[in-house]
Amino acid sequence: MIERDLCVRRVAFLLAGLAWLESAAFQRHAYSAEPAPRAEFTAPCAADATRRPDRVLRVARTEDFELDGRGEAPAWARANWEPLSLRPAAAHPYETRVKMLYSATGLYVLMDATDRLVTATMKEDFLDLWNEDVFEFFLWPDERYPVYFEYEISPLGYELPLLIPNLDGTFLGWRPWHYEGPRKPRKATSVTGGAKQSGAEITGWKAEVFVPYDLLKPLGNVPPASGTRWRANFYRVDHDGGTKTSWDWARVGPSFHEFRKFGTLVFE
Repeated sequence: MIERDLCVRRVAFLLAGLAWLESAAFQRHAYSAEPAPRAEFTAPCAADATRRPDRVLRVARTEDFELDGRGEAPAWARANWEPLSLRPAAAHPYETRVKMLYSATGLYVLMDATDRLVTATMKEDFLDLWNEDVFEFFLWPDERYPVYFEYEISPLGYELPLLIPNLDGTFLGWRPWHYEGPRKPRKATSVTGGAKQSGAEITGWKAEVFVPYDLLKPLGNVPPASGTRWRANFYRVDHDGGTKTSWDWARVGPSFHEFRKFGTLVFE
């Protein structure tokens, strides 16, 4: 109990001091699409030490490069594809895979998915993108605290970046303020077999994203160096035909926010 109380105080102190949560940071954004089951919070990493994830992705280093939404930059040859698995009750047997690289300034993520229909109507950033076709990744750099970064992108190229404090299974998203310059991600999407527009019949789509470390500050363990480990997960959700199908890289339960089940990134 003493360890738990100390941990909660440390988390409260961290959140109170996060610049994102105040003058140059993240504004509160209601986020409750996937309520997480209540989880017992213990001392920093004490429980995680005996429950290491079985999914590991080694992330190669690269120089910075431009995005085209198709993943055609030569740098991507340094990364291997990692498949995502269909989650229970899947309705559409599409395939999904991801790649990841890192540089001196940020992280690169590439997603490639087969599909039949662009089920995406939202045409603004910071909307509830998870209710339509979407690719998501979660980054948990510092396991001492239950605070992680979430990024969502739709086939049409709209985004939702959030900082998530997750305390005892209760979580809300905080959206970025002063979201510009070196703090703003670069992103691009593309489709194959059809037009990049709502309702179009296609054969697949890709999303390419660069997340600058400046956006992740002041989370601990950022930026990564050779040998650094972060916890992370990748997801995809598809809503073709009004039926939801989802994929994950590291298997979680009912909620994507079961962060202690995330896989591990190992930076080379």
